[in-house]
Amino acid sequence: MSHFIRDFASVRLSDVGIVGGKNASLGEMTVALAGKGIRVPAGFATTAAAFWSFLDANGLRQPLAELMGRLDRHDFSNLGEIGAEARKLILEAAMPEELKMEITAAYQQLGKEGAVAVRSSATAEDMPEASFAGQHESFLNVRGEAAVLLAVQRCFASLYTDRAIKYREDNEFEHGKIALSAGIQEMVQTDKGCSGVGFTLDPESGFRNVILLSGIWGLGENIVQGKVMPDDFYVFKPTLRSGKNAILQKKLGEKAWTLCLDDTPGAVSPVINKPTAEADRRRFVLDDAEVHQLAAWALDIEAHYNCPMDIEWAKDGVSGELYVLQARPETVHARKAVGTREQYVLKEKGAVLVKGDAVGEKLATGIARLLDSPAEAERLQEGDIVVTVNTSPDWDPVLKKVAAIVTDSGGRTSHAAIVARELGVPAIVGATGATAAIRDGEAITVSCCEGKTGYVYEGKLPYERKDIVLSDISMPESTEVALIISDPDQAFRLSFYPNDGVGLLRMEFIITHTVRIHPMALVHFDQLKDDREKSAIAALTSQYENKQQFFIDKLSQGIATIAAAFYPKDVIVRMSDFKTNEYAQLLGGKDFEPTEENPMLGFRGASRYYSPLYREGFGLECAAVKKVREEMGLTNVKVMIPFCRTVAEGRKVLSVMASYGLSRAGGLEVYVMAEIPSNVLEADSFAEIFDGFSIGSNDLTQLTLGLDRDSALVADLFSEEDPAPKKMIAMMIQAARKAGVRIGLCGQAPSDFPDFAAFLVKEGINSISFNPDAVIQGIANIRQAEKEHTVPHTF
Repeated sequence: MSHFIRDFASVRLSDVGIVGGKNASLGEMTVALAGKGIRVPAGFATTAAAFWSFLDANGLRQPLAELMGRLDRHDFSNLGEIGAEARKLILEAAMPEELKMEITAAYQQLGKEGAVAVRSSATAEDMPEASFAGQHESFLNVRGEAAVLLAVQRCFASLYTDRAIKYREDNEFEHGKIALSAGIQEMVQTDKGCSGVGFTLDPESGFRNVILLSGIWGLGENIVQGKVMPDDFYVFKPTLRSGKNAILQKKLGEKAWTLCLDDTPGAVSPVINKPTAEADRRRFVLDDAEVHQLAAWALDIEAHYNCPMDIEWAKDGVSGELYVLQARPETVHARKAVGTREQYVLKEKGAVLVKGDAVGEKLATGIARLLDSPAEAERLQEGDIVVTVNTSPDWDPVLKKVAAIVTDSGGRTSHAAIVARELGVPAIVGATGATAAIRDGEAITVSCCEGKTGYVYEGKLPYERKDIVLSDISMPESTEVALIISDPDQAFRLSFYPNDGVGLLRMEFIITHTVRIHPMALVHFDQLKDDREKSAIAALTSQYENKQQFFIDKLSQGIATIAAAFYPKDVIVRMSDFKTNEYAQLLGGKDFEPTEENPMLGFRGASRYYSPLYREGFGLECAAVKKVREEMGLTNVKVMIPFCRTVAEGRKVLSVMASYGLSRAGGLEVYVMAEIPSNVLEADSFAEIFDGFSIGSNDLTQLTLGLDRDSALVADLFSEEDPAPKKMIAMMIQAARKAGVRIGLCGQAPSDFPDFAAFLVKEGINSISFNPDAVIQGIANIRQAEKEHTVPHTF
């Protein structure tokens, strides 16, 4: 086009100095990715030359330079005043006729009656790497030539928002060298559809093999401003590429508000926030096919840019078409050294004031400062914890001094979450009721180091911080090191630790925290006697006509998340090993569980799986594992059977598994826990029907010594280092080696006691599994043991 206007179809990424990073990226996708089927709304951009022409026609360069020269660069006490004066100069100036005509002509070519979005894109000719993301204004539902011209001029003025001025100061950019390009883009009818953002990595941990898509109903500003909690979808890249069902997790957000276009004659604002209909709150904004399509586009965009990407997307509610509105490189994790991890551990816990979505993995203590808006910034002291309803870009200068952020609303892709990651401070978003539960001025602890759920505790709690240089840790030469994991929310973070996979995935945590319902209560829902529990189960499963599918989906998502985190390494899933008293605590559980004098030695593990009292519940467990392996393509999952007393019992369990479609025909390997003396004494027979063993040293020790490790009266006698259980373990290892099957051990002793690690290594164990907090010490103990002992050949 002209000197002042560039159509997106004529713009490439190399034109950052002409149209800014945002518009250059839109042009790049329009030209380079259309062949991949990626839809980008048509549009055009004003150039840097247009901005400079505007300033020169009004003689504004010198007055703006003088204003910036008056800025208090120490305390920024006059930032608001200086910014307001600069914006006023631009807004009261006249648009040059030539520029008017060219913008008008380009707008008419888009379609005279069509609504457009007018977005700001800063340019820096000698600093092409500057992104200026979120610093300037955007205007939606702009209709008509006069409105478009005004929106462009308002974009020009937004170069001098308070936050943009402070951003340039913080990054040492010269104000007079930055121009503003306005992008004019066809509006997607998201007011009748949905919109959202996406990252081609996990934004909390930096895990690269996953895509996170977040979405809300209506226009996307609500998600960025943190006004609503969105739906979240995690998609696994390797299985997406292979055409499997790659959705690891689906989290339903409350989506309380929908931002719509306001076409009311004389409306003050072009948009209006309306309460979301209850039915829409309860359903996902995207179906599975749409999630896969957007994720595939995200993969193509990431491949084209050759780096992790931050993407904005939208769905037109009339045509049903999906669009990409923006794509920019993700910068937070790109700057981090993957080989180093900060580890925070609470040494004690206090009263929980509120909880929400954790952003980051850190912990902070400080004084809570409840703020309604950035205008109250003078109340905030360095190191305070800001607590507010939500934040917007206007908060940016304020948040530079905080130790942590807590917001009532918002999700992992809200403004507060994005800023917290950039600043490297913990944040808890979507902490409903935080501004009511937390008192201004009280001491609190913000903990984001306990998984995806963040907690605000009363008082300043003691904690420990360690810097772990993972790249410096060398793995043992002969003995594999695996992890013991229960919580899927921790999986991506823990995958960075040195490991050979997961030696024990305890599904009980997923059932307790995510499913929460006894499986038999879903199979026989109509038989439930407690009306309150029946109502609670009905509420939890309200999206499901088939309540059993709720159990399958939730359990499979938890297992799949951990399997994906460690893919393609082995992940051994132990089938449920609740005791009857523990199962009874699940919703609906007491109607299906017998009362036992000693549940530790009773109806647990394998004996449940073929019993009429639980067989159908075990069928749901099998269906979840089958879904993970076959439908989702995570074939690195293996299965382990706990507390299997006899070989005959083992055969019954394998038969039941096969009847539910979980057989070895698809390459599935089935291990058995070696935790009962009978497993050791009959190891050769067990090896004939199972593919391997994992020694459960806790149960094997207590059953060998004949004591209850939970009893305070005899707890001091419990020790894996006692000669008797050590003999049992040695016998088990030798029997497994003789039978030619793999054998590992799950337990704390190899990390706590170097001599115990040496004993296992000397006996020739294949693998040792550790809790995450013990794995570093465990590796050190194994390496030392391998130096001191000749390790038998392993298989």
